[in-house]
Amino acid sequence: MSKKDDKQTNPSWGGRFSEQTDAFVEAFTASVEFDKRMYRQDITGSKAHALMLQKTGVLSEPDYEAILKGLDTIIEEIESGTFEWSVSREDVHMNIEARLTELVGDAGKRLHTGRSRNDQVATDIRLYLREQINHIISQLVDLQTGLLQLAEREADTIMPGFTHLQVAQPVTFGHHMMAWFEMLQRDASRMHDCHVRMNVSPLGAAALAGTSYPIDRYLTAAELGFAAPAANSLDAVSDRDFAIEFCAASAILMTHLSRMAEEMVMWSSAQFDFIELPDRYCTGSSIMPQKKNPDVPELVRGKTGRVNGNLVSLLTLMKSQPLAYNKDNQEDKEPLFDTIDTVTACLRAFADMVPALVCKRDTMYSAAKQGFSTATDLADYLVRKGLPFRDAHEVVGKAVAYGVANGKDLSEMDINELKEFSAMIDDDVFKVLSLEGSVAARNHIGGTAPEQVRKAVAEARQRLKGG
Repeated sequence: MSKKDDKQTNPSWGGRFSEQTDAFVEAFTASVEFDKRMYRQDITGSKAHALMLQKTGVLSEPDYEAILKGLDTIIEEIESGTFEWSVSREDVHMNIEARLTELVGDAGKRLHTGRSRNDQVATDIRLYLREQINHIISQLVDLQTGLLQLAEREADTIMPGFTHLQVAQPVTFGHHMMAWFEMLQRDASRMHDCHVRMNVSPLGAAALAGTSYPIDRYLTAAELGFAAPAANSLDAVSDRDFAIEFCAASAILMTHLSRMAEEMVMWSSAQFDFIELPDRYCTGSSIMPQKKNPDVPELVRGKTGRVNGNLVSLLTLMKSQPLAYNKDNQEDKEPLFDTIDTVTACLRAFADMVPALVCKRDTMYSAAKQGFSTATDLADYLVRKGLPFRDAHEVVGKAVAYGVANGKDLSEMDINELKEFSAMIDDDVFKVLSLEGSVAARNHIGGTAPEQVRKAVAEARQRLKGG
């Protein structure tokens, strides 16, 4: 093969090949357009690898210093926009390595000693995802902090609680917001768990079997902030459990945001009219001037399907893959990156929007009076008077039937009407039939009483602080 032909093949593996890669194949197999976002992690990993090679005597001090200087120059070029990315160099790793060799000569070629792109990319992804998980946890805290503000502000605001989307019992809006808080608290916990399990270093596993060079994997793991080196070189380069686990946790998180979004969409409709969304998170109609559309909650609800799809994509990608690394795994990055981008955007939108919700307290209060929401309170009242619960349930059911027929809520019936259903009912019944009395009676941990909501808010703030 001529010297000219040799230059046309990929410098990282071209020695084996007698002709240059087809232009379509070159573009088809390249990943640089989406994996270049990991440039900083790639350079961080390379610096740690170079340090280890220098400490173990594989790399000379002058070469080590030249590599560090060259890598710093590359960061400056990338962040200033002067770095020239090339599809012909396939990925972020080879683009950076090729530029390093241009800058520092043979020292740049020595950097890859004792490693492969297989352990390099596995390390980069873990470094990148670890950083993004920390950011997502921080965003969750921002959203939860806003929920606590809203819950405290609306601790006394009464609204109907629903089951089957039918009025069930009165609750406080603050209590409802604390339910959202708890959902997100579990999401943060799952992200923490994912972080712990993924925080091992693949670096040094090389292509699949390790390397014959006298490397120190504990040194590079510590330098990169990993808890330990991955225990098996085959598993280290082929494992994508951490990406799947993150996408699974993200799918659950997005499901929670979708449920929140659905309630915001319903509550802001004319039919409910419970809340007012900030104008900056809504749009109008091109034909109907009266419209105020809850576009942001609707989009978050819709993007949940996108994240769910990314999880299925990764699960399908890894199904039936033999050990160790396969080119299939290049397809892990786009669904992973899209999940990160989608989750962070949705959390950012909600963190600003949710605390700015305006509660229409009178509307919610009126709605809570519909649907006989204090029927269970009347049953409990009769039980405290000595009537077995099943009998009390039957008595209240008859009273409700009477109310339906006559268009009266239980609280609107006079004492004589109520006594028709049980002689145990006295004038004190109206305390439990009021909405305020109903919510105040649920004064225990996890209950909807305003006092409990305020206690829950205070405790939740301590939990967010780690106290």
